[in-house]
Amino acid sequence: MLTGCVLQQQARPEAEIPAEPQIATSNAPTPLQVAVSEPAPEPEVEVESAESTAPLPPADLWERIRGGMQLTDRDHAVVEQERSWFARHQNYLDRVADRAEPYLHLIVEAVEERGLPTELALLPVVESAFQPFAYSHGRAAGLWQFIPGTGRRYGLRQSWWYDGRRDVVESTRAALDYLEYLHGLFDGDWLLALAAYNSGEGTVQRAIRNNRKRGRPTDFWHLALPRETRGYVPRLLAVSDVVANPGSFGLTLKPIANEPRMTLVATGSQIDLSLAAELAELKVDDLYRYNPGFNRWATDPDGPHQLLIPLEKAPLLQARLAEHPPEKRVSWNRHTIRSGESLGLIAERYRTSVALVKKVNGIRGNLIRAGDTLLIPVARTELADYTLSADQRRVATQEKSRKGKRLEYTVKRGDTLWDIARLHGVGVRELASWNSMAPRDTLRPGRKLVIWSGKPTTAAAGGLTPVSFSHPHEKSLRQRIAYTVRQGDSLARISQRFRVSVDDLKQWNKLGKHIHPGQRLTLYVDVTSQSGNI
Repeated sequence: MLTGCVLQQQARPEAEIPAEPQIATSNAPTPLQVAVSEPAPEPEVEVESAESTAPLPPADLWERIRGGMQLTDRDHAVVEQERSWFARHQNYLDRVADRAEPYLHLIVEAVEERGLPTELALLPVVESAFQPFAYSHGRAAGLWQFIPGTGRRYGLRQSWWYDGRRDVVESTRAALDYLEYLHGLFDGDWLLALAAYNSGEGTVQRAIRNNRKRGRPTDFWHLALPRETRGYVPRLLAVSDVVANPGSFGLTLKPIANEPRMTLVATGSQIDLSLAAELAELKVDDLYRYNPGFNRWATDPDGPHQLLIPLEKAPLLQARLAEHPPEKRVSWNRHTIRSGESLGLIAERYRTSVALVKKVNGIRGNLIRAGDTLLIPVARTELADYTLSADQRRVATQEKSRKGKRLEYTVKRGDTLWDIARLHGVGVRELASWNSMAPRDTLRPGRKLVIWSGKPTTAAAGGLTPVSFSHPHEKSLRQRIAYTVRQGDSLARISQRFRVSVDDLKQWNKLGKHIHPGQRLTLYVDVTSQSGNI
């Protein structure tokens, strides 16, 4: 079912042109003598130029979006509920408009170039509230909230230096590619395409097949979809209704000029973002907000070699880049390799990647020799000055004050977020959010995590319990947890991970010498001891 309707352009009024003058002839019907009056000169006709008859483009970008809306089928109670929510939250709309202002014009232009409904330009309101560094518990990143796999499928490269899912220009291209694909897959039904964008095409296809088996309608409103998706599509329809007629909801939209705001400037090579900001006379934080795809202190040495810059700053940056050849765009340090050092340790010390160190120094394998010298690219200023790099954003999140007691935990080999959350009686999502992570992110040994520990949750299996240990004088309040033995576990490994003795493990669980995967164990662990290995 086609849910969109195409707006018809109004025919332009033609200029009124006077009728041609009549030729007056004599009444004598002789063929030899025909008196013909002199033709009157043709009157000058003022014809308006095409430019003067064409309607002027709207001055406000919201008005431009209104003119291209195509989605229908919005008369549903759940859409009304979403509209009511927006009607009560003027401040939220103001914040979203402020965040959208640098990016919205280029997104609208990209949507219009493909002839798509302009409601799609509002999808980042629903996905990320136009927060360029948004990262969800489902590992979705950026304005358009791509998960890693879908991002790679649509050409969004993800490396230590750069994450294309947060690149405004590239992620917009990828999002519209994906939406066009879904629109075709679901036979031109935009609501189904949007539902699939949120929950995956397979989820929507299964729901359609199930309804067909039961003889039920297969439009969006009749499908058994995940709860989040059932609210996702109505939310976009509600946002577009608010944009279409904010006054009817008692709302106002902050004006956004309908004119280009940003442009891409080619750099041609890696560049320190602090230097780029200085050359363009921008704040480093602003440069990161315009280019949130860059994770570190510099652009990716493998590209993209371009920066999104305010239009008025582009000529200045281009001129100054010409004065800074590539070798002057990144600072360098000569490092003498010491005994016991590895490429990984050296790269970590200088906050760079092993791949770049190897590339710069022409190293093919991983072997290095003490006494040799490496050329290392380094930031031109303190790393803390790059406040919106991935590392500094994580630090800011970890340092934010919250309820409870602040603990620090150093990740050990084999740790998972689930294990650590269970150990400290907190939720996995909470633990992940405190550390700028998603619950399914992998943990690197040695990484420091912040934990805000209050009262243990019910999931922590019973709270704090006084227990006796192998040593008769050692008594403490410890947390009782349940642990499921995994492949490769041993009593020694579990005892090391939770800082308890093997004898205690055997005593608590009446164990012999052996354990097996899937076996459930009871442990009594000291939370303070677990987080003390900083």
